[in-house]
Amino acid sequence: MKVLVLGAGVVGITTAHALLADGHEVVVVDRGDEAANFTSYANAGLVAPGHAYAWASPKAPGIMLRSLWRDDQAIRFRPGLDPALWRWTAKFLRQCTAARATINTQRKARLSIYAQELFKGMVGETGVRYDGLSDGLLFIYRSQESYEGADAKAQVLRDEGIHIDVLDRAGMIAKEPALAANAEAFTGGLFTPTDESGDARLFTIDLARICVERGTEMRYGTTVTGLASDGDQVTAAITDRGIIEADAVVMALGCMSPDISRGLGVDLPIYPIKGYSVTLPTTGRNGVPRLGGVDEDNLLAYCPMGDRLRVTATAEFAGFDTDHSPADFRIMMRKAKELFPDGADYGQPTYWAGLRPMTPEGTPILGRARHRNLWFNTGHGHMGWTMACGTAQITADLIAGREAAIDLDGLTLS
Repeated sequence: MKVLVLGAGVVGITTAHALLADGHEVVVVDRGDEAANFTSYANAGLVAPGHAYAWASPKAPGIMLRSLWRDDQAIRFRPGLDPALWRWTAKFLRQCTAARATINTQRKARLSIYAQELFKGMVGETGVRYDGLSDGLLFIYRSQESYEGADAKAQVLRDEGIHIDVLDRAGMIAKEPALAANAEAFTGGLFTPTDESGDARLFTIDLARICVERGTEMRYGTTVTGLASDGDQVTAAITDRGIIEADAVVMALGCMSPDISRGLGVDLPIYPIKGYSVTLPTTGRNGVPRLGGVDEDNLLAYCPMGDRLRVTATAEFAGFDTDHSPADFRIMMRKAKELFPDGADYGQPTYWAGLRPMTPEGTPILGRARHRNLWFNTGHGHMGWTMACGTAQITADLIAGREAAIDLDGLTLS
């Protein structure tokens, strides 16, 4: 069967890889000039089931409110005239209860655990290169209150089968010696030994190369503008370079998915949430972290990648805006320097801002809607790389008529 995958980010490329294994003819379409040109370009780089918490939580509304007059909040609400922003925000706020946060976290964790198992197997089978580290991730807490609260909060992930160790200050520094330079600033941490890190862009580009070697056709520089349908079947993708017919279509366009699906009468509850990252050279530095992790009290993620250090922060409700200036990174750069004073050459930053395709619940959208051969694999939010291999295999299984390996409750439009 000829399957058309829309989108060459980490979700689209892992989907192409899974479909190839089933013997399909696979065509991938993307507007970029190579794979991983949008959301997957410079993200946090964490493969982290141990951080599968739902963003929509009882604390989120207060953080959003304070962001109206403070620029140091992890979630920033930037009100505008876009009706879609207000509709999506209303749905997000309805998820900000303790009960909903627990359910959404459980669903994210279930999918993430399954996905990581497949990730490990695929890396072993393909030898895909991505500056990976598989020694675990460290989650750092500065205050006693946040430290104790994190251990209690982590129980929901432990109940799903994720191993999480509790470390005092000494134990944390034993895991990450680079923190010794500023040890008194921290109380303790949580350590997830099975979590991983690396460069999602390198991973996606190299996996795309492997897919091409195995027969995938890549159509880069091609923008999808719509889908043609006949009754309950999608017949082709309409692009700026002509029509591409297929037997089945996989929607893996992330933030662009709602615009395309809307033309078929399908409303996807996905909105772009902006994030910021900076990549710094580490050659010659003595205080480079050996593990990836998160400074939780500042919600600052970091990840060593070969001879680079990636630092990411902020979830900004700002629409389709990727503009940025050095001033936007002032706070995160200051916090990164405090965390790892000799961790990188902070005078040579490479700045980037990207858009996460978020659903209000934080879970992706899988399965079908009105059309029997249009499959959704989109809306992964901040956990695209963590979940990608899992949702790719689920999509391949559904297309083949097989039952998914995990419960899909809460992971479909229904």
